[in-house]
Amino acid sequence: MECEFEGVVWDWRGPSPYHFVTVPREWADVVRQLASGVTYGWGMVPVEVRLGRSRWRTALFPKDGGYVLPLRNSVRNKEEIELNDVVHVRLVVRAG
Repeated sequence: MECEFEGVVWDWRGPSPYHFVTVPREWADVVRQLASGVTYGWGMVPVEVRLGRSRWRTALFPKDGGYVLPLRNSVRNKEEIELNDVVHVRLVVRAG
């Protein structure tokens, strides 16, 4: 499955700061249907991401009935992404 969307960058302050983009509900519903066949535990769904000139592999985290995409600091720095920026994301769900 491949999808593209825009989302706002937000942060979560836990033991370490993390930045995320929420997957829109319509795409989260599609991901949920595929999740059982690709998840590798805790509901994490492996994806390949393209944001600007950057590409990387990561996993969507389940949150509040949907999914969130973690943004690496290296990507945020390279792409000059700040908190509350709206970013264009392309992701592909991949087999674990």
